[in-house]
Amino acid sequence: MAGFPLPTTTLDEAGLRPEQIARLGALIETHIADGRYPGCQIAIARHGKLAHFQTFGEAAAGKKAKDDSLWLLFSNTKVVTAAALWVLAEQGAFRFVDRVSDHVPEFAQHGKQGITILQVMTHLGGYPRAETPSTVWADHKLMREVVCNYPLEFAPGSRLFYHGATAHWTAAVLIEAVTGRDFRDVIRETVTERLGLGDEIVVGMTSKKQLGRATDMHEPTEAGNVPVASNNSEAFRRAGVPGGGGYATARGMVAFYQAMLAGGELAGKRFVGPRVLDYAIRNWTGDMVDENMGMPMHRGIGPHLRGTTATIRGLGSFASPRTFGHGGAGNSYCWADPDSGVSFAYLTNCRIPDPWHSVRLDLVSNFVHSAIL
Repeated sequence: MAGFPLPTTTLDEAGLRPEQIARLGALIETHIADGRYPGCQIAIARHGKLAHFQTFGEAAAGKKAKDDSLWLLFSNTKVVTAAALWVLAEQGAFRFVDRVSDHVPEFAQHGKQGITILQVMTHLGGYPRAETPSTVWADHKLMREVVCNYPLEFAPGSRLFYHGATAHWTAAVLIEAVTGRDFRDVIRETVTERLGLGDEIVVGMTSKKQLGRATDMHEPTEAGNVPVASNNSEAFRRAGVPGGGGYATARGMVAFYQAMLAGGELAGKRFVGPRVLDYAIRNWTGDMVDENMGMPMHRGIGPHLRGTTATIRGLGSFASPRTFGHGGAGNSYCWADPDSGVSFAYLTNCRIPDPWHSVRLDLVSNFVHSAIL
């Protein structure tokens, strides 16, 4: 791991119970043996040190997963994209209470003139289901036109409903409007490369080397897990879909979350200040039920928080109320706990539907929470 920003330590030295992490590893091995997913990668860090990093199974058919394999993040990408917004807001490019239309005037179409950036990023914007065709991947002028033409579905702020794609396509358009640059370049330069994680977290692949490190995404069928062609194409991997097309290693994601725990700094490299992080990683939606998830999700500007409700998706029921993170549809979750200094990443290469997906996430995360001393 030459050049990786976090030094390594042991589970014991990090104050983590090895037997619980061994149980987690055994559970993952069972999942792979049972054909739930071809491969997996996990990482755990605490107080600025990497305490555990393990790779399992296959990246693609007949291809063993490696420590430098890049795993499709799906919606874990949302936090990386949001982080670029944090930086731009800190630099004065906009305020989160600004209306999107203040910076992208044509976004005001179809009654969207009053929607704020904060509403968009906390899934209160009112347009969760609009379609965004793949033709926008290579045509960012069209991307802006499509986003601005999204129809409004309900009054902004009146309902909490996860905007699986639309919010972060809007964020991409906003980034390009205030910087005059490709949103993928802005994410790289303001977040991943600034933290020394340019080889570990990638939103929009730019080289054959990166493409060669990508694991194939799969989905379950009656005949077993099969590759998802739309997610495994070179065009998709280069597109850097802002709400679901990033790739990363698990160690890269725990390092990114360590930077958030450390007030925006990683190994002496800062990407944003602690006051901005405090503003972003806050429960902006209270205990409103996210109508897409069927439970409160305690949305921040990027991550969501555990809070004190009975259940929460992905972060683990044992988690401290201040734990924050995000997941990827059917395949992964990453989180950090400010009370313990622990960050965790669990990445797999098969998109599995509920109820199995959410149940296993609770088990996986709870092994880590219960390991914390």
